[in-house]
Amino acid sequence: MEIRRHSHTAQAAYHDLVSLLLDEAASDIHGTPTLREIKGKGYWYDRYRIGSEIKERYLGDDSPELKERIERYEALRDGQAGQRKERARLVRLLRSERFLGLDTTTGSLVAAMARAGVFRLGGVMVGTTAFRLYEGELGLRLTMDETAMTQDVDIASFEKLSLALEDSVEPGLADVFEQLRFAPVPEIRTNKVWRWRQSDGQALVEFLTPSFRDEEGLRDLAALGVSARALHHLDYLIADPIDAAAVYREGVLVKIPRPERFAIHKLIVADRRLDGPDSRKARKDLMQVELLANALAEDRPTDLAEAYADAIERGPKWKTRIERSLKRFPGIATSIEKATGAI
Repeated sequence: MEIRRHSHTAQAAYHDLVSLLLDEAASDIHGTPTLREIKGKGYWYDRYRIGSEIKERYLGDDSPELKERIERYEALRDGQAGQRKERARLVRLLRSERFLGLDTTTGSLVAAMARAGVFRLGGVMVGTTAFRLYEGELGLRLTMDETAMTQDVDIASFEKLSLALEDSVEPGLADVFEQLRFAPVPEIRTNKVWRWRQSDGQALVEFLTPSFRDEEGLRDLAALGVSARALHHLDYLIADPIDAAAVYREGVLVKIPRPERFAIHKLIVADRRLDGPDSRKARKDLMQVELLANALAEDRPTDLAEAYADAIERGPKWKTRIERSLKRFPGIATSIEKATGAI
């Protein structure tokens, strides 16, 4: 599969947009930034008072980049108006470079979830909507074909992280979705809600979480205030996600999986789907993998090789599913062999 690239100007603009969105997130501090340690790991919170009550709002995991932004949050806050105009300029540039961006329905949905705190509180966008955002991360020129088309937005998060953060979205997602005319679709057996469907369209938003038990079933995501469908192998996909910019209005800051993990995970998902009624989706999965694997083998071979080795070492079931998908798409196998031979 031929790799088509965006210009260097477009790639630089995209990464500038991500940086400005991270600046904006760090400037949204109302009180005193406080570093807390939970089970040996550092988390930053905005600690402030409302009346006689002390509130703590989760800002993000401790990292040198976040710490540096927090140290200059007042200066960032003073420059918000100028940064907003610059973000709008960058989005216009990216659209002129033929970035796919998000349509109005998907964009308004993702932006509303971002404002409520979904991505700040551990939500990671997965599925084809996430795949489309790799055009900025990897500089890929995507087209609106079968590989990139979707009306679904899938959000995944760790159940234990969601509970440990001791923070929650505001407003609640049920209210957010109602305002956007998305109706809940309760699970028949439990009456829990992990998906919402657009009332006057086909768009669907679903919540997922890794399953660490034999059964998959449903779990609760405390920070997001929703239930989620538990799936095996998902922990591999959403570990250590990256920041990304959705091209919509002045840009929307989201979290997506690392592209090498997305590619390897799709090999597993494709094999699972071929065993059931979703065989058509399996081909779409493998087409996405082929494009990502080709680009990663060229630009980030170590990342791809390490992600492949990590998955293979997780057990015989993982290895079997991956190898079966590679046999169906030998071009992907060639890219992985190229990557492993480069390190």
